[in-house]
Amino acid sequence: MAIVEVTVIPLGTGNTSLSSFVAGCLGILEKSKGIQFQLTPMGTIIEGELEQVMNLVQQMHEQPFAAGADRVNTIIRIDDRRDKKSTMEGKVASVEEKLIKPGGTD
Repeated sequence: MAIVEVTVIPLGTGNTSLSSFVAGCLGILEKSKGIQFQLTPMGTIIEGELEQVMNLVQQMHEQPFAAGADRVNTIIRIDDRRDKKSTMEGKVASVEEKLIKPGGTD
């Protein structure tokens, strides 16, 4: 399973608001089976088989063009771990386990 962060940035839209484009990209993910995803303030995290996720990223990249954008810049980061299963929640939990709790000792 891969964990992929994607940010799709429509350019040449004539408007500074991008939420409708983001919603269009998320609609692609909502229709997909076999993946998990999480919207963040600066992008979307997708968890699934790499081939399927990359296909979805391509569809997300194309969505703003279909909605009228003249240019699209897409940023992709891939975490593809093969030595053990990795999930979005597991990555966050691993860091949280290592945080020093208030009032605790080092």
